[in-house]
Amino acid sequence: MEWQQPINVSEIRSFIGLAGYYRRFIEGFAKIARPMSSLLQKDMKFEWTEACNRSFQKLKEKLTTAPVLALPDIHRDFVIYYDAS
Repeated sequence: MEWQQPINVSEIRSFIGLAGYYRRFIEGFAKIARPMSSLLQKDMKFEWTEACNRSFQKLKEKLTTAPVLALPDIHRDFVIYYDAS
């Protein structure tokens, strides 16, 4: 995923907003995003730490690795797995 490291609160908010759209598909989303989310608190000084960097990289990885959500090609065979419990 080609997304540059955020350099201000607005860019963090934008990235977390994008990633948050898929939060139900990312196990532990809140815990992973916590270092960056803490920078969004009122009166918090913007200081990009190694924890923020790990958080950012981990979310990018989670958004781009299997299982990746995609629409099926209806012109090819595909398998649907479901749980009816």
